[in-house]
Amino acid sequence: MINKDKFTKIKGELEKYDKERESIILKTREIITLSKQIIYGLHRKENVDELVEEIKKEISNLKDLAKDPASEYTGSYKSAMQEYVEALAFYQYVKDGSLLEHEELDILPEHYLLGLCDLTGELVRNGVNASIEEEYEKTAKIKDFVSELYGVLLQFNFRNGELRKKFDGIKWDLKKLEDMVFDLKLKGKI
Repeated sequence: MINKDKFTKIKGELEKYDKERESIILKTREIITLSKQIIYGLHRKENVDELVEEIKKEISNLKDLAKDPASEYTGSYKSAMQEYVEALAFYQYVKDGSLLEHEELDILPEHYLLGLCDLTGELVRNGVNASIEEEYEKTAKIKDFVSELYGVLLQFNFRNGELRKKFDGIKWDLKKLEDMVFDLKLKGKI
């Protein structure tokens, strides 16, 4: 004979998991949207301080929702965390030219590194915008920053996977910046 109560219990656990998962997905979408708004606002030289405070609260809410430690490794959670790092690291760089430290975020090291790898694309765009606005020294500083970040990340042995692909993208971002700065030097702008 089959104990149907055991299956009812399993069904309830699966339904609870699905409900939690859906809540996490909804919250990660909010975080990704806020991240994009922060980055877009920074490129437009807008004040994004309120958005930064809001995203920090949303990250705290997400962590409260993700009771199962395995949630930290799921696609939507991981994507939201790396977008969060990218947005806050870009915010920190624009604010004072420094790198956001891992300890300031209370997140997994892998999420931090993924976000930093994405950061370089925003820095390239920032460097292009600086050159358009004839802030040539700013472009050179961005190139130096990306070069230093790349040098620090070279010490890691990234295996094949998402982190390796993103890390490899940094060298292309760095090349774009080096070419831009080289061109500016040839034109006597720097």
